[in-house]
Amino acid sequence: MQKRVVIIISAVIVLASAGILASKLYQSCEKTDEIYASALEDFSKGDYQNAYYLFSKVSIFSNLKPVAIYHRAECARMLEDDKSELKQYQLLFNNYPNHKLSIRSRYLAGQKLIDSKPHLAKKYFEYIIHNAPDTDYAIASEYYLGVLLKNKYNDAKIIPQSVKDDVQNCFRHYLEKAPSGKLALNAVNDWLDISDEISKDDYLLMANTCYLFGEYEIAREILRKTDLNENWTLDVKISYAMNNYARAKFLTENGIQKRSQYVSDESLIDSIDIYIKLSDSYSKAVNRLLGLAEGKGRDYLLSLKCQNAEQNDKASCYNDLYLKYPNGKFSADALSNIFFLKIKAGAYEDAKKIGLDHLKKFPDSNSAPMVMFWLGKIAEKTNDYAQYTSFYENVINKYPDSYYAYRAYLKLSRINGPLITDYIEPKPVVYPYKYKRNNIIVKLVDLKDYDIVNEIGGDDEFIKSWVLFKKGDYPNSMVTAREAMAKIKDKPDKYDLRWRLVYPVIYYDDIKHFAAKTGNNAPLMLALTREESYFDPLAQSAAGASGLMQLMPATAGEINNKFKLGMLIPSSLFNPYQNIKLGNYYYEFLRNNLEGHDISSVAAYNGGIGSLQRWKSSLIYNDTDEFVEQIPYQETQNYVKKVFASYWNYIRIYNGNN
Repeated sequence: MQKRVVIIISAVIVLASAGILASKLYQSCEKTDEIYASALEDFSKGDYQNAYYLFSKVSIFSNLKPVAIYHRAECARMLEDDKSELKQYQLLFNNYPNHKLSIRSRYLAGQKLIDSKPHLAKKYFEYIIHNAPDTDYAIASEYYLGVLLKNKYNDAKIIPQSVKDDVQNCFRHYLEKAPSGKLALNAVNDWLDISDEISKDDYLLMANTCYLFGEYEIAREILRKTDLNENWTLDVKISYAMNNYARAKFLTENGIQKRSQYVSDESLIDSIDIYIKLSDSYSKAVNRLLGLAEGKGRDYLLSLKCQNAEQNDKASCYNDLYLKYPNGKFSADALSNIFFLKIKAGAYEDAKKIGLDHLKKFPDSNSAPMVMFWLGKIAEKTNDYAQYTSFYENVINKYPDSYYAYRAYLKLSRINGPLITDYIEPKPVVYPYKYKRNNIIVKLVDLKDYDIVNEIGGDDEFIKSWVLFKKGDYPNSMVTAREAMAKIKDKPDKYDLRWRLVYPVIYYDDIKHFAAKTGNNAPLMLALTREESYFDPLAQSAAGASGLMQLMPATAGEINNKFKLGMLIPSSLFNPYQNIKLGNYYYEFLRNNLEGHDISSVAAYNGGIGSLQRWKSSLIYNDTDEFVEQIPYQETQNYVKKVFASYWNYIRIYNGNN
């Protein structure tokens, strides 16, 4: 009985002690967030010692704890405390092996141990390659495995061939997967340091990396050890970069005549583009290369010739291209042009057959929305109400963000002009997904720990875009989101938060203010600004166009004087407020001189008012759609489509009526 009482008393004491301990360990969510936020603030201010201490105070029961451990490692690194940094990494991946930061922590720990504990470093890198093979950390780990193996034999007079082979495999894999990666030049130098017996293909890998890093002299030296049949396109790019234009042109002519079959399509196209850029005459350059090309690359050259052909010659040119390369890379574009030319000729039945064949054969091509829209226009011309409605609705449903969805909407809504409305209700760019409140990503978003959000967001490009946006890098944010959205076959509805990353509303108060003063459509000016600079106020083109609305200094000076704006040119071009003011007055000038036509004004903004007037007098067209499709300068035609696609998307996303 006495023993039983002792056991009960002991149990009560243990429970009481546990309760006291729990009360000490307990930390409210609000308190945890407060501590974490204070630690982040100290870190941003450079007070790494106090941040290190505060991060340690984050409760072990909080899902912020592993992130706090990682931040402690960062603090230790900034304080140059290698021992503490390593300890925090190990604490993280040992206690939270499935956490998103675990692989990164193991990778950083491996880096720190390369010299002091190579066997443990090797173990960490091999773990990453095996357990996270699709990550950048796995690619970089391959490089470090090569370094570890190389270091092991640094003092040896003779390195076994099997070891050399293993080292070369590590460096080769890295350069194949990340030719412009952070460690790529190191891989080249380490590889050259360990072996003289390197294959021509491997030397070509090295030369390409050196070129990508701007090490042109070294790239040229390494290129001498490669196969002439396979290296010539890279030699063209190196020669061009080194301003050796004669050599670049010679290599392209010689290569396309004798060696095109040995190089990739992409590199061949790059060489052709460089050749044309270096030539005085576009058409002469294309014809010269066509006369030399017998196999690979000829289809691309034919497509370039067709783009630049006179209107009377386009039909035969595209027919020739399509008949010779019916399944080639440029066949969808060729067939869409044949289709449009049939419409121009009034051969609607033939055009309809070709258009339906195009949609069947190339349903996912870039030209599919254009073909579908024009099939709607054919049906409209023949008064087939049900069919043209169906085609227009399909364009909007299948390609909701396209220029042709915008044109289809105008048709269905019976809107005659190009403008739908001048009203949008701007909404902020927010985190692009909706999560439950206890989700770690949402918590980190609220705490503004953006770098960690980016890290644990994995490969989600929209999360990367959002982090870039929060950092103020609007151009890269928009490009990242745009490319991610392009990969989605079935586009989300217009309310999806990801659309705001593709089409953010930036500088709109100033744009709206000056649009009102000049009589311009504010959403259209927003779209034009987006396409000109992606909202980079310091943007500058090779030709000298500057600022948000990309104005040439001479043009800006003329507008400044004409409207008596009292600005200092060109310094004012890099001031967002002043650039937007100048851009709006310039657009007003164009619009007033082009009878208020916004399609023409947008085209003139890119191609110049003189070119625009020549096109309008020389082209034969029945309506706006036919005019746009025939703008002979491809850059301007694409520009018009991009600006009005952006305008449509701003209306679509930020105006609930559409």
